[in-house]
Amino acid sequence: MCGIAGYFGRTPPPPERIETCQALMQRRGPDDTGSYAIKTQDGRFLNLLHSRLSIIDLNIRARQPFLNGNNSLCFNGEIYNYLELKGRLATTADRFTTSSDTEVLSELLVRDGIEGVSLCEGMWAFAWFDSANEQLYLCRDRFGEKPLYIYESHEDLFFGSEPKFIFALLGRKLEVNQTQLKRYLVNGYKSIYKSSNTFFEGLSEISPGTYKVYSSNEVKTKKYWSPTFDQQDPSISYQEAVSRVKNALIQSVELRLRSDVPIAFCLSGGVDSNALISIAKREFDYDVHGFTIMNTDSRYEERDMVEVSVKNLELRHTEVPISTANFLENVKNLINYHDAPIYTITYYAQWQLMQAIHKAGYKVSVSGTAADELFSGYFDHHNAYIHEMKIIGDSARYKEAVKEWQEIVSPIVRNPFLKDPDYFLKNPSQRDHIYLDADTFSEMLCEPFSEEFYEARYSESLLRNRMANELFHESVPVILHEDDLNAMYYSIENRSPFLDRMLFETCQSIPTRHLVRGGLAKSVLRDAVRGLAPNEVIDNPRKIGFNVPLFDYLDVADIEVRKELLADSPIFDVIKRDEIESILNPGKIENSRSKFLFNFICAKYFLENAAA
Repeated sequence: MCGIAGYFGRTPPPPERIETCQALMQRRGPDDTGSYAIKTQDGRFLNLLHSRLSIIDLNIRARQPFLNGNNSLCFNGEIYNYLELKGRLATTADRFTTSSDTEVLSELLVRDGIEGVSLCEGMWAFAWFDSANEQLYLCRDRFGEKPLYIYESHEDLFFGSEPKFIFALLGRKLEVNQTQLKRYLVNGYKSIYKSSNTFFEGLSEISPGTYKVYSSNEVKTKKYWSPTFDQQDPSISYQEAVSRVKNALIQSVELRLRSDVPIAFCLSGGVDSNALISIAKREFDYDVHGFTIMNTDSRYEERDMVEVSVKNLELRHTEVPISTANFLENVKNLINYHDAPIYTITYYAQWQLMQAIHKAGYKVSVSGTAADELFSGYFDHHNAYIHEMKIIGDSARYKEAVKEWQEIVSPIVRNPFLKDPDYFLKNPSQRDHIYLDADTFSEMLCEPFSEEFYEARYSESLLRNRMANELFHESVPVILHEDDLNAMYYSIENRSPFLDRMLFETCQSIPTRHLVRGGLAKSVLRDAVRGLAPNEVIDNPRKIGFNVPLFDYLDVADIEVRKELLADSPIFDVIKRDEIESILNPGKIENSRSKFLFNFICAKYFLENAAA
């Protein structure tokens, strides 16, 4: 895990800009820095910058940019199956000078070209210069775990792991994308990755599963991996589905335990983190150290399930209490590092979790990102599942599912739209439960903003299509963005074992009817780790989510807090000041308006930082 940045074009950045950029890259890679610069035969300049967080092969011999002949590689991430790939490159094994995955990737690219990435299992963002053809390749992993931003202007290309790296090389900040800011304020985090927009004009990201190649006379973009859906095999029994998922998940965890430094685990009371931890502990005898944010709000508190896991699995465990100190100042600092608003308050709390992991001396963490999107983990998935059973004509299963929903889900679901089990049967296209209260928030802006909910078409199945959109647009990209930045703030690499190609393909083969069982979503995952994870956790129907209430942190009755939030700011060119004054009036504020208040705070500090 590292930081990368660079330039390719006719007018290279002056040395002082390169020095500024390298200084900004230290959090992503505190262990080493490196640079590489050449001028091509056709007069273009290439600058590659790297900051290293040493995880595999800690020796300086594995430093980057990594040179292989005249080819150079600047790489951020991990190729988890590097040992297997090294075996496939056996004819050149005597050439290996390191035990790093970086050198394996470099050899693979030299042997097979950019298409060699199709053999890789891992997370990555890299820049690779093919000297023979004088071509620069920028590539990103299948699920977008590692970030890679680009800014193209005339014949100049700037790229980096974070926007600030590009701004440093460019010598200026880019203008704020006001449309993206309003989208965030009105429609919330699920709208942020619905388009290719970022929070800055002209700044974009290399898409997941994609590479771009820059040569003397053209730029090409190509998808090297496209997910396939509607691959369900109706002949697969429930038990066979469970067995396949168990095998794929065990293999994924095994690969992601490869590290030359110890690994910490994010632990909640849910099945996702417990599935990973129980496999690490009981299948591989890994000395698991779990870290948990302990909540004081009964809606999100999971202490009972966490304590069951710690005792049952005999884990080392660190509780991380919620700290309310210096909330607004910390938010400012975090937004400055993120180069964007914080997407939800969840990720402020997660930042504190990463701080505790860092203080304990860890450089790698593991989290349960994407289990909900692969196995059906959200409350609206129950409604979609009921719709699915009705549509396919399985009347017996439909009646069972409704009964199970009434017994298990109805007492705990809070979203008003999802309290109707036939929500999607009445109108399969309605998504009012997602952009909740968007009309109200739009009216709070100086110029109302409206954007209808839309989703990409991946599957003929409503449930499967919802899951795919959450995986590639609505939920997982948001989580990965925040996971990466919060971890990198403390020089930690975060790994997500559910984002594994074989596991993804295995999940796509599972018949939809198996996804919910006995009123429990993620039933296949639950049973895949039965006998490994505690039954109390596996059978717990409550969907908690990693969350904390805003007012654990913010005292809106505090005169100084109100003064700070209502002070003159460019945010009041976007949001009506009196609307914020109204929200800040002491008294109970409903959940959706408290979320808008947090978004306001983040948007305020983001605009102030962008103008600085």
